[in-house]
Amino acid sequence: MKTKYLILGAGPAGLSFANVLRQRGEENFTVIEKEAQAGGLCRSQDVDGSPLDIGGGHFLDVRRPEVCRFLFGFMPKDEWREYDRDSRIRFTPGFVPDADKREYEIHHPFEANLWELPENIQKPFLDSIAAAGCNAGQEMPEKFVDWISWKLGDLIAKEYMLPYNMKMFGDNLNALGTYWLEKLPNVSYEDTLKSCREKKAAGSQPGHAQFFYPKEYGYGELWLRMGKALGERLITGVSVTELSPADKRVTLSDGTVIEAEIIVSTVPWTSMKLTGVPQEITDAVSKLIHTSIEVTYHPEDMNTDAQWIYYPSNNMDHHRILVRGNFYEGAKGYWTETRTERYHAQAGDINFHMEYAYPVNTIDKPKAIDSILRYMKGCGVYGLGRWGEHNHYNSDATVELAMKLAKEL
Repeated sequence: MKTKYLILGAGPAGLSFANVLRQRGEENFTVIEKEAQAGGLCRSQDVDGSPLDIGGGHFLDVRRPEVCRFLFGFMPKDEWREYDRDSRIRFTPGFVPDADKREYEIHHPFEANLWELPENIQKPFLDSIAAAGCNAGQEMPEKFVDWISWKLGDLIAKEYMLPYNMKMFGDNLNALGTYWLEKLPNVSYEDTLKSCREKKAAGSQPGHAQFFYPKEYGYGELWLRMGKALGERLITGVSVTELSPADKRVTLSDGTVIEAEIIVSTVPWTSMKLTGVPQEITDAVSKLIHTSIEVTYHPEDMNTDAQWIYYPSNNMDHHRILVRGNFYEGAKGYWTETRTERYHAQAGDINFHMEYAYPVNTIDKPKAIDSILRYMKGCGVYGLGRWGEHNHYNSDATVELAMKLAKEL
């Protein structure tokens, strides 16, 4: 079998790339997807009468209008509801006396909302921010753990950032690089103190400060429609087992061999065998690390207006929950997101496993993925999206990258 463009994976990256080709008049392309339906991490499933996003919480950010216009071509804007983000953090301060220990809830991000805590809890955090290395003129450290304290202060690091990242990525946080966090602004002691006095949030808004979510469906409905628009060019239920970049040829799990002029891979490089590549590329692929998650539904209603809540405490397996009734009207219950290694199954759990959930930003990842992408591009193979580029892109950023690459090619 031969095709001009061969697209591996029908998640947001592959679907967007393919549909831009189609809209620009290109008909000679094929999309391969191992699952039975399109959507990748953004798939949804009906659970207990309402949609649940089985790859964790995914939303459409409003900040990329060109992306939104493109996606509204498949699911019109009047089928979406717009929300202001309400995300929170629940934690129990470790520095208070045992007799005074209790759980507090503040809005995310932590440093911008210290004013929501009692004054006796605020002050230690403020003192810690004042002494943070980035505010004290200290040289930026190289190790992740030291860098977090340098950037945010020892107390925010200890009470929130470090335990939360350990739940997400494992105990050896110093295996992570700091390059993916360097765009974070310094936490200003003056601004934070002012916010505590004025009792309102300070600093920049986090991602998804405003977002869209479908009125009548889960987020996965958008990607199902985009898959349907591709017709027979989308082949589901088969996976890529082998890729020969130099020959621009792939072998599928059913034995089919496909040759292409251009291959766009949105699937993890570690998920398939690479043949005919230099040893340095094989070595680079072996350095790409990911985490898996378990998404578990709980039918109990939560008394909160938050759409999702972060939990740094090690006393519970999950690192965050999503309260679906607060972004999908009429839904009950909530779901938890837990790194697979921390998950303890309970009888009766309604649970979904997602093997490839988050690319891990290890120290040597930039060099490894750069060498992979440069070599592949020289062969006419392009990595795209969260897994093709091994970067934690949200879906809207992925769509933007796919639109750009499709127009370039």
